[in-house]
Amino acid sequence: MEKVAEILTEAAAQAVEPRFRALTAGEVMEKAPGDVVTIADREAEAIITRRLQELLPVPVVGEEAVAADPALARALLNEPACWLVDPVDGTANFVAGRPDFAVMASLVRDGQAVAAWIWQPMTRIAYAAELGSGAWRDGHRLTRAPAPADPARWRGSVKPYLRHPGRFPGLAPGTSAFGELTPGRRAAGVEYPLLADGELDFLLYWRTLPWDHAPGSLLVREAGGVSARLDGAPYRADPPGGEDGLLVACDPQTWERTRAILLGRVSP
Repeated sequence: MEKVAEILTEAAAQAVEPRFRALTAGEVMEKAPGDVVTIADREAEAIITRRLQELLPVPVVGEEAVAADPALARALLNEPACWLVDPVDGTANFVAGRPDFAVMASLVRDGQAVAAWIWQPMTRIAYAAELGSGAWRDGHRLTRAPAPADPARWRGSVKPYLRHPGRFPGLAPGTSAFGELTPGRRAAGVEYPLLADGELDFLLYWRTLPWDHAPGSLLVREAGGVSARLDGAPYRADPPGGEDGLLVACDPQTWERTRAILLGRVSP
C-alpha cells in the first residue's frame, strides 16, 4: 500500500505540480470536444504506468492510454487483475488553476477494486483503502458516521444537468428535501473524500468512467458507506459504456432514503 502511495506522490511532484498555474498554450490539448488533456496528464500516466508494472506486472488501464486506444479497457473484463490510473482527475480544474484535482490509482480483480489510492497534491492529503481492511486518510483510519435522521440536514452533490426534469422523473422537486445540495467539485478524487471525511452525505453521478470511480467507491465502502447503481447493484469497475447512474452515500439507510427521494418514490 505504501509503495503505490509513493509512486503517485513522486509522479505528481515530477510531472504535475511544476505545471500547476504554469501551463503554456501548447501543453493543453482537446482529446474530444469539451474534454481537455495536458502534458501533465500524459507524463504522469507514463511514469505511474511504468512503476506500477514494475511493482505488479499486470495490464494498466490508464485514462489517457484508453483515450488513444479504447480497446485497452477490455482488460478490465478479460484479465484477472488490472491497474487503473487517473493521472490528473479534475483536469479542467487543473487547467483553470483551481486546486481541486487528484492523482488516483486502484488495483482491480475481476471487476472489483481491491485497493485504492487518492493523492491530492495541493492539500498534501493521501487517502487509501483496501478491500476488507479499511480506509485511511494520511494513515489514520476513516470510519464514516451515519447521516442525521432528517434529510433536511443532509448535504449532497448532484451535477446540475442531472436536475433536468427529463433525466429522472421527480428528481427536481425531490431535491428540495435536502438541507444542502451542491453541483460538486468536478473531480471525483475530491468529492468521494469529502463524503468519507463527513463533509457530504451523498453523491449522485451518471457517467461513471472506471478510473474516476473505482478508487472513491472503495474508499467510501471501506469507511462504512455504499456505492451502488440506482437499481441497487454494487458498483463494478467495468469498461466505459452507457450512462448507468451511481448513488454513493455514507451509510445504507441514507442510500435507500436518498434514492427513494431522488426518484420520487416517497415523499420527503
